[in-house]
Amino acid sequence: MSEKPKNAVVLLSGGLDSTTVLAIARAEGFVCHCLSFRYGQRHEFELQAAKRVAESLGAAQHIIAQIDLRMFGGSALTSEIAVPKDRPIEEMSKHEIPITYVPARNTIFLSFALAFAEVLQANDIYIGVNALDYSGYPDCRPEYIRAYETMANLATKAGVEGKQELKIHTPLIQMTKAQIIARGIELGVDYSLTSTCYDPGPDGEACGRCDACQLRLKGFAENGMKDPARYR
Repeated sequence: MSEKPKNAVVLLSGGLDSTTVLAIARAEGFVCHCLSFRYGQRHEFELQAAKRVAESLGAAQHIIAQIDLRMFGGSALTSEIAVPKDRPIEEMSKHEIPITYVPARNTIFLSFALAFAEVLQANDIYIGVNALDYSGYPDCRPEYIRAYETMANLATKAGVEGKQELKIHTPLIQMTKAQIIARGIELGVDYSLTSTCYDPGPDGEACGRCDACQLRLKGFAENGMKDPARYR
C-alpha cells in the first residue's frame, strides 16, 4: 500500500530563492501548498511571478495573504526610503543589517505558515532563507530558525496534543547564489518566471542595480549563464 503524500507549506515570494525551495520540496515528495504575502512591498510585481511559479511547479494551491507592513515602515521595501543601488558586492557582505531588511518579516511570515500548516495537518514548512548572501539579516540565521522551530512546537493545539512535530526546512541556508541556481537548473526551474528586483519598473523589468539584482546576476555569471530576467 502506497504512503499518503505529505503536505508542506512553502513560503513563496516569486523570487529566485523561494522558487528553488519550492522545486526542492516537490522533488522531496511533498504536496506543496504555497503561501505568499501582499504586505505593502514596493516590489509587489513579485506576486505575479509567484503565481506563475506556483502554476509551473504544480503547487496544490497558492494563497496570497493580505497584510500591510507599510503602517510601520522602517524599510526601503515598505516606505519611501530609497533602495540602495550600485553597492559593491564586498560591501554587501560586511554583516551590517541593510535598509532593505523589513522588521520582523520572516517572523510574521512563519507565523502565518505555522497556522496554515496546522490546518493542513502538515509537519513541514519550507522557507528560502540564506545566511551567506544576506548574513546581515537577523531572521535568516540558522540560530533564529532553530529557535523559531522550538517555539512553533509549543505554540499550537496540534503540537500540544502530539499531533504535529513541526520541521522548518531551510535547504538554501548555507548555499551561494551560484549553487542555488545550479540546483534549480538540475530540478528544471524556469528562472524566467521569477522576479528578484527590489525596485522593478512598471512592467516588472529589473533595475539591475539593487543588491538583489547584483547578487542574482553574479550567480548566473558564475554558472556561465545569462540571466533570463528582463532588465531595463
